[in-house]
Amino acid sequence: MLVAAAVCPCPPLLVPGVAAGAAPELDSARAACTDALGLLAAARPYRLVVVGPGDESEHGGYAGGTRGTFRGFGVDIDVTLGRPGADDPGPSQRPLPTSLAVAAWLLERTAWADAPIEGLVVGEPLTPERCIEIGRDVAVRAERVALLVMGDASACRTLKAPGYLDERAAPFDASVAHALGKADLAALKTLDTELAHELKVSGRAPWQVLAGAAEEVGLSGALLYEDAPYGVGYLVATWS
Repeated sequence: MLVAAAVCPCPPLLVPGVAAGAAPELDSARAACTDALGLLAAARPYRLVVVGPGDESEHGGYAGGTRGTFRGFGVDIDVTLGRPGADDPGPSQRPLPTSLAVAAWLLERTAWADAPIEGLVVGEPLTPERCIEIGRDVAVRAERVALLVMGDASACRTLKAPGYLDERAAPFDASVAHALGKADLAALKTLDTELAHELKVSGRAPWQVLAGAAEEVGLSGALLYEDAPYGVGYLVATWS
């Protein structure tokens, strides 16, 4: 059963070594992520499942202990996704995709040691129905499950954003922020997938996995951070 969840953004720039001189611009986001992970630890889960976005070829699970790296971003930083449970397989041979590597960095930064961890990547093309089904499956993997859900909102908030300026981006992000802050499962389940794709939203599928996992457990939400540095919407929320 799902007992708590944290929603965090997953840009590599969240890692100060990657952001370099621009690192202070995301200090507030990092602080909010730290607070969100603190809530997960306080929920005393028996298993933490980290869910992150991937591209069309990235689907599937990553065992605890799997390593990732930010060397592709020009920095000598390696991370490890926590530890596996006693009955889990050893570390995956594939390196962590970027979204899970950012999650691993956040967990290392907060010295997570409260429960075994596994990672799950959901590709952007997955339908809402499939994401919700995955969420239901994740929620029954242990008696007390926590989710760390990685994903960004739109990348079209300003002229210099990766997706250029789109006037639909700010209203879309505001609706997602409201849904995450209120733990509104119906709103997340019915997100416009086509619009999310056009706005380069990486978090749509992971958020819908969360909505499936949270069915019938009555969690309440809180929005801890909402901003769009670099023209990309970043959100941090907690459900407990």
